Amino acid sequence: MKKFNIRKVLDGLTASSSSSSAAAQAGTRDNDVIQETIQSEHFQLCKTVRHGFPHHPSSMAFDPVQKILVIGTQSGALRLFGRAGVECYCQHESGAAVIQLQFLINEGALVSALADDSIHLWNLRQKLPAILHSLKFNRERITYCHLPFQSKWLYIGTERGNIHIVNVESFTLSGYVIMWNKAIELSTKTHPGPVVHISDNPMDEGKLLIGFECGIVVLWDLKSKKADYRYSYDEAIHSVAWHHEGKQFVCSHSDGTLTTWNIRAPAKPAQTITPHGKQPKDGKKPEPCKPILKVEYKTTRAGDPFMILSGGLSYDTVGRRACLTVMHGKSTAVLEMDYPIVDFLTLCETPYPNDFQEPYAVVVLLEKDLVVIDLGQIGYPIFENPYPLTIHESPVTCCEYFADCPAELIPALYSVGCRQKRQGYSKREWPISGGNWGQGTQSYPEIIITGHADGSIKFWDASAIMLQVLYKLKTAKVFERARGKEEKPSTDIVDEDPFAIQTLSWCPESRMLCVAGVSAHVIIYRFSKQEVTTEVVQLLEVRMQCELSDVESPDPGGDQTPTLPTPGATSSSPQESEPPLLSTGSTSSDGPRDNIPCLQVRTSPLKQSPGYQVELVVQLVWVSGEPPQQITSLAVNSSYGLVVFGNSNGLAVVDYLQKTLLLNMGTSELYSPSEPYQRQPHSPRKTRQPSGALCDSNDGSNASEDRCKSPTSDAKDNSFSRSRSSSVTSIDRESREAISSFHFCETLPRKTDGLVSPCLLVGTTQGSVLVMALSLPPNGDQRLQQPVGISSCGTLARLKGGVLTMALLDSTGALLPPSYEPWYDPNASDEEKEKEKSRKRRPASPPSSQEGQDSQYTVVCSEKQAKVVTMPSQSLLHEHNITESSFVLRADVVQMAGANCIACFCANGHIMTLSLPSLRPLLDVNYLPLTDMRIARTFCFSNLGQALYLTSPSEIQRLTYIQETCDNLQEMLSELFTPVETPEAPNRGFFKGLFGGGAQSLDREDLFGETTAGKASRSLAQHIPGPGGMEGMKGAASGVVGDLARARIALDERGQKLGELEERTAAMMASADSFSKHAHDMMLKYKDKKWYQL
Repeated sequence: MKKFNIRKVLDGLTASSSSSSAAAQAGTRDNDVIQETIQSEHFQLCKTVRHGFPHHPSSMAFDPVQKILVIGTQSGALRLFGRAGVECYCQHESGAAVIQLQFLINEGALVSALADDSIHLWNLRQKLPAILHSLKFNRERITYCHLPFQSKWLYIGTERGNIHIVNVESFTLSGYVIMWNKAIELSTKTHPGPVVHISDNPMDEGKLLIGFECGIVVLWDLKSKKADYRYSYDEAIHSVAWHHEGKQFVCSHSDGTLTTWNIRAPAKPAQTITPHGKQPKDGKKPEPCKPILKVEYKTTRAGDPFMILSGGLSYDTVGRRACLTVMHGKSTAVLEMDYPIVDFLTLCETPYPNDFQEPYAVVVLLEKDLVVIDLGQIGYPIFENPYPLTIHESPVTCCEYFADCPAELIPALYSVGCRQKRQGYSKREWPISGGNWGQGTQSYPEIIITGHADGSIKFWDASAIMLQVLYKLKTAKVFERARGKEEKPSTDIVDEDPFAIQTLSWCPESRMLCVAGVSAHVIIYRFSKQEVTTEVVQLLEVRMQCELSDVESPDPGGDQTPTLPTPGATSSSPQESEPPLLSTGSTSSDGPRDNIPCLQVRTSPLKQSPGYQVELVVQLVWVSGEPPQQITSLAVNSSYGLVVFGNSNGLAVVDYLQKTLLLNMGTSELYSPSEPYQRQPHSPRKTRQPSGALCDSNDGSNASEDRCKSPTSDAKDNSFSRSRSSSVTSIDRESREAISSFHFCETLPRKTDGLVSPCLLVGTTQGSVLVMALSLPPNGDQRLQQPVGISSCGTLARLKGGVLTMALLDSTGALLPPSYEPWYDPNASDEEKEKEKSRKRRPASPPSSQEGQDSQYTVVCSEKQAKVVTMPSQSLLHEHNITESSFVLRADVVQMAGANCIACFCANGHIMTLSLPSLRPLLDVNYLPLTDMRIARTFCFSNLGQALYLTSPSEIQRLTYIQETCDNLQEMLSELFTPVETPEAPNRGFFKGLFGGGAQSLDREDLFGETTAGKASRSLAQHIPGPGGMEGMKGAASGVVGDLARARIALDERGQKLGELEERTAAMMASADSFSKHAHDMMLKYKDKKWYQL
């Protein structure tokens, strides 16, 4: 695993592209008070683990003794899987597609063949596999590889039809070559095409079966260097499989046929069948079918053999999904797959090809899934997959990472999630069971939340560098679904995926969840362990419209007269008996759409299972023919009972306890102090008509691009963030100031305040940080009846670029998290609720400010710079320009190593950390250039030095930027190789041993070695020593445990061999005594007889 050499930054110095400035007097005073313990040496960046389904898989292999599966991809990646939790990722530097993989069975090694005509030997006896040797072919293209069991000689077939042989120990080519023209001789007048199959006869290692693409198969005698038999068929060959007795083999062809050949009868196939072909009544040849891409022929002791194949369906099955066909005796089962089949492997009880195979499962690698079928049960059920391979079940649209969560959260989510599991899985244990878990010391709970395009949200347990799905929430259940294309509502603002998750806000302590979707909707959820049926889904409809004054950001001085607010909401109060109106607007084609939401909330009762249950739905509505703008920022606070969300028009504050809209303001109106806005809980107020010139009525045309944007991308002027139409209205909209971030806190909102109070910090895409004071009624009944007051307190700071994150520190530099309410079950009995609420607490409020003394620090990070402002004086304490040429995509204030810092990910690929509150650069690594918007959308940091992003549509890459975790990573990773004894070879039996019917061995060393075969041409291939070292596989074991285990097994093997030697010696002595006795008896019998009497 690659570790990055970081550029350590000396304390007090900055990079040439950065500058720091501070208010000198305040800085000196505060630095004397706050001693920063975190230093550059606490940081190091390295990848930890990759989860999910391998993107664009291309090949697969299985070690039947170690029980490890490996999957290769088109980008040169290898993913190894063992038992649940045992995973490993490694990468070929060239990035060429992996075309074939071969395990050195039970040796802890793997051979990979790539599309760039190179082969590589991987050492799997260490936790981070490394390449020991590589061989790059110069003149020929590799098409097929075969490594016989317990052999060190690898056969390599090429596009020219030749076969070369490689010693896998030294990775050198043998001088022994099988040339195509020698193999086919005069059997065909044209070139036979590439080698598509190589295998040795299970009963005779000296006979090599070679399949050419054109349809010719050759049985080659390695010793005599000539062909014994040639088998010709007029259809191209895709694969070949042996019967274990070595007397028959089966070929699959491009016309959907299977031909079975007796090795001593090359004239014609013993049998030809078309598994999916329609048999004509007149006995003619069946109609051709699609190619059978692969066939496997596996025998059983007790019953009929299994013939398993992929492809071969008839051409009239247009639109039918890919199938795997299992033929067993007279029964044929056709198993439909959700995605096209890339490869499949049959898992058997024995690694020996010359024994009854006893197949028990089939591993099917699909383009987007991995399926394992149980052959031992009726109906061929699939095994329940223990790996986290469903990340991409629906495309991921957003991602959040929470480290050091409350300990009871994961069990709570698991308890409701386990009820969602499908039934009908195989009862047997998962057959890929190799490897051992790491001995990690990282024990804190970690949760990853992914939002998806279909409106689903998944909660994952990410503790101890593993990943397991805990619970899945389907937000689309809240809405009515259009039954057909003709019924598709015309109010959509996106062409597809109307339920896609745009952003989410989660409070782990209270378990409150708030999600915003692309159709300008917000759903607020509470967590309950009890099932409930909601008769009417509570709904708020909000009119947010664009203002003329939004185009130009006003002077943040705070002296101008505020423009009129843009309030207005249709609200359904809990006291109302009738259901709320879903739409009060006009949908007629002749008039503009007005007061219509993009989605329709369901009117029928909603059965809600234990888990997350809908509390309130908030929808933005069309305003005078203009669609609502998508939501760019969102925050929930369980202690205050408030949800706030914003977009390019402004912000809205919702009281989810009273189910009312408290505030609906344009961005420009936030800049000046004004009277507290109070809710109007009943009929909506009329609003003035907006100017149509500033809103784009065709907003849904680029919905898929919008969904890929970071929250503040509307304000970015970089080329890759521009993916909208070039119309004037779009440009106008992008120049408007949008809300980019929120932060609930308890601070001093005005310079004259001496006591802290609940506040909301608002960040915009043009770098303003505004303060809003919240006036909350006392808890209890008054909180449910009296309105919450909100007043704007003006601008706190201005930064370059859009504001990404904000936080609050106390006078000692410790982080002040937002207050929260402990979780209680909303559906529990009143007694239980009271018991839970009696434990209700908020974090202790910070001490009040003395006159003229600052007691808090506000930390703000934007796309370009970071600032620390003292409170309540609102004076600048520190400032740091993070980047000039690029911009920050993601920034988080995180806790690690007993201190706090800002972690940033830039569009130019740099990952940086800054100390708090002094903003000293501590880490700056050029980690990953931004290649697509997926990374920008999903990159996130968490506490304790962890981070992640989606490296492909189906894979999560986790990394750490803390030195301690990098140092302990080796212990935390799982072991792929475990010492296991190879099963005993099959017994040849008395008669086979007597008459030579058993497997014939071959001295390959004598045949392929340099002394006999000579040296290969130097220009044919180039040997490249691998970075894994030259010490060899067996010497490269990792860990004392592995060494001890191997030593113990070596002793056992030695003892066993000594025991076998002793038994053999005794048997030889007994045999000698017996021979001596028989010889003496014969001598006595014929002692006195004449020669003619004999």
